[in-house]
Amino acid sequence: MDAIRKRMEALRVEADESAGKVEDLKSKVKSLEQENLQKEQEITSLQHKQSVLEQEVDKLEGMHNKAKGEAAESAQHGTQNESLQRKVQLLEEEAEENDRVLRETNEKLRQTDVKAGHYERKVQALETERDQWEQKYEEMAKKYSETKKELDDFVAEIGNI
Repeated sequence: MDAIRKRMEALRVEADESAGKVEDLKSKVKSLEQENLQKEQEITSLQHKQSVLEQEVDKLEGMHNKAKGEAAESAQHGTQNESLQRKVQLLEEEAEENDRVLRETNEKLRQTDVKAGHYERKVQALETERDQWEQKYEEMAKKYSETKKELDDFVAEIGNI
C-alpha cells in the first residue's frame, strides 16, 4: 500500500516537473519567436534602407553624369569649369561614401540572415524538445491513469474480501 502511494506521489512529482518544464519551454519558444520577429523587422528596415541608398546612388550617379556633361560643355569657361569639377569631385566622394554604406548595409543584412537562420534552427530544436516533453508528459499521464485504475481495482478487491 505504501509502495503504491510512494509510486503515485513520485508520478505526481514527475508530472508536476514535466508541466513546469513544458511551461519553461513554451516561454523560451515565445521569447525566440519575439527575437525572430525583431530580426525580421530589422531585416525589413535594412532592406528599406538599402533600397533608399540604391535610389540615392542612382540619383547621385545621374547628378554625377550630368555634372560631367556640363563640365564638358563649359570647358571654355575656366572659372565655371573649376566650380563644376569641384562639384563632380564632391559627388564622386558622396557616391563612394554611399557605396561604402551600401556595402556595410549589405554585410549587416547578410549577418542578419545568418542570425535569423540560426534562430530558426534554434526554434525548431526547441519545438522538437517541447514535443518530446509533451509526449513524455502524455505517457506519464497515461501510466498514472493506469496505475490509479489498478489501485482502485485493488482497493475494490480488498473491500470485497
